[in-house]
Amino acid sequence: MAALKGRYKPVNPEKYKGNPSNIIFRSSWERDVCQWLDNRKDVKWWMSEERCFSYLDKTTNKVRRYFPDFIVCFQREYGEEIRVIEVKPKHQTAPPKLPKSGRKTATYKKQLMEFVRNQCKWDAMTSECENRGWNFSVLTEDDVSTWKKRK
Repeated sequence: MAALKGRYKPVNPEKYKGNPSNIIFRSSWERDVCQWLDNRKDVKWWMSEERCFSYLDKTTNKVRRYFPDFIVCFQREYGEEIRVIEVKPKHQTAPPKLPKSGRKTATYKKQLMEFVRNQCKWDAMTSECENRGWNFSVLTEDDVSTWKKRK
């Protein structure tokens, strides 16, 4: 089944940093996060895949570019909080399970490479965020459904 893809049209375009007519979502979870951020009163601004960061892809030993799904500025009681958010299916956040046969199939190898590549991105982003005083989160379908319920 193909993932839901499309353009998100914000209700509050003034809160979006970037071109609000070019917000792309690549899954229903990303669309739901767009809606959640757009409608939150404590979100000062947000952006989606507008900033690029470099990371070392250990699967190829090459420096690659990473565009996190969202960067958000929340207005908190203590001041501003900048949070980088990546949205991924839960199964991509843990190493793949070896098939019961014990054989390292092509599918297993592909999933393992994807997991390692994601870990490289997220390790680099975590370090970047720590250096900037930001926070980094990976949200799965479990988190997104919980976030949608919060107002």
